[in-house]
Amino acid sequence: MTRPTPLPGRRVRGSHTGRPIMALLDLLGRRWVLRVLWELRDGSAPTFRQLQQRCDGVSSSVLADRLRELAEADLVEHTGEGYVLTGQGTALLERLAPLDAWAADWRPRPTHD
Repeated sequence: MTRPTPLPGRRVRGSHTGRPIMALLDLLGRRWVLRVLWELRDGSAPTFRQLQQRCDGVSSSVLADRLRELAEADLVEHTGEGYVLTGQGTALLERLAPLDAWAADWRPRPTHD
C-alpha cells in the first residue's frame, strides 16, 4: 500500500494537522528523496534510466514512487527530455545548501570507551 504524498494540510508522520514543516520533513525523510533531489541539482534533465544509474541501488519501482511524490509536491517535473527540479525544488535545494556546508565541517567529538 502506497502512502499518500506528504503535503501541507495533510495528516503526516508527526503532525495530525499537516503543518508545512512536518509535511516537508516527512517527504524528505522518505528513502531516496534527498538523493533524487541531489542528483537533479545540476539541471541536466536525466532520463528515468540515467537517474536510476545516478542513484545506484534504487529500484525502478521506488524511483517511480519518489518521482511521482516529488512531482505531486511540485519539486520535480518531467520535461520531454527528462527530470528537472521545479522552481520550488531549486529553492528548496538552495535553502538546504547551508546544511551541506555545515555537514562538510562536522566533526563529532571522539567517544571514550
